[in-house]
This record gives sequence, C-alpha cells and structure tokens, in this order.
Amino acid sequence: MHLGDITLTLPAAAAVAAWLLASRAWRMALCWSLLYLCGIGLVGASKIAFLGWGTGLPALGFKALSGHATGATAVFPVLFYLLVRGHGVVLQRAAIAAGLVLGGLVATMLVAGAEHTPSEAIAGWAIGTLVSLGCIRCVRRLPATPALHGLGFAVLAFAGVAWLVKSIPLGYWMARAALALSGNDRLHPWDHCG
Repeated sequence: MHLGDITLTLPAAAAVAAWLLASRAWRMALCWSLLYLCGIGLVGASKIAFLGWGTGLPALGFKALSGHATGATAVFPVLFYLLVRGHGVVLQRAAIAAGLVLGGLVATMLVAGAEHTPSEAIAGWAIGTLVSLGCIRCVRRLPATPALHGLGFAVLAFAGVAWLVKSIPLGYWMARAALALSGNDRLHPWDHCG
C-alpha cells in the first residue's frame, strides 16, 4: 500500500514540520517532530529487533510494527486537522476521523495483501493514532494557526525529504544495524516468527 510508504509519509511529516516552523509555531513543530520520530523510531526498533534476534509474539503472528500503518495514521490526521484548523470543531473532528479511517484502510489493505498480520497492522495503527492524537492535543492548546505562506516551505521540505528518502536504502541500513547490534552473521528470516 503506497499511501503508507515511508517515501510518502516521511516527506509529508517533514512538510508538516516545515509548515509549522515557517508559521513560527515553534512548540507545535517540536511537539509534532518528537512524537512522529518516537513513533517511527519504535517501528524501526521493532524491525531491527526481529531481524537481529527474532523477537516477536509467535502466538499472535507478530514480528514487528507495521511502518505503513503507523506512518499513515500518524501523518494524515495531523495534516487534515491543520488544513481545517480554525474552521469549527465539527469540521476539525471530521478531518481527524477521516485521517484515522485512512490509516485504518491502509492497515486493512496490508492485511488483505498478506504484507502484515492483523496484530502487526493493528499495533501500527494504534501507535500512529497515539502520535497523531498526541500532536493534535498539543496543537489545540496553542493559538497560532499555520500561515498560508508556510505552504511554500512545506512543499520544499516535502520535495527535499522525498529525494533524500529515495536515495537512502532504509531497508539495507536496518538490516546492517540488526547484524551489527545482534552480532549475528545472518538476519533472522522474515517469513518465520519465533
């Protein structure tokens, strides 16, 4: 499911941060960046742990968090909320709900396509939900609304990070980290849990 791929969600997350920074909403940008990085960092750590040590919960078919479900559910509710912020509570809640549903659809498609088990997709969706709702809660308390001129900076950040993500083989570096940290000479096979 390309909608939740890191090549889309990481640039989108950078665009949100750039938009907030350009609007001088420093605390909002910091809150968003820290929560997003913690969520995605958790995904990366779970994948490295499985590849290096074979961690997981075999009874649940769980190997690692779904990065697609986490990324989509973290980014889209925040992005949709920021786009309608200041236009009434009903519209804001609808935007947040639409983002969460979109993340849920990504998770569902991952399970339907046999790319993740239900437990991995649900856990990823839950982490993404915590990230997005935590950020929105932080943002709601602050008066600043992202300025329209910030959209130009958001577009530049999106393009720059998209180029960077395409040129860095993240999967390769996760595998290298798993080997280096575990001390193993081989990765734990992804098709085997336990």
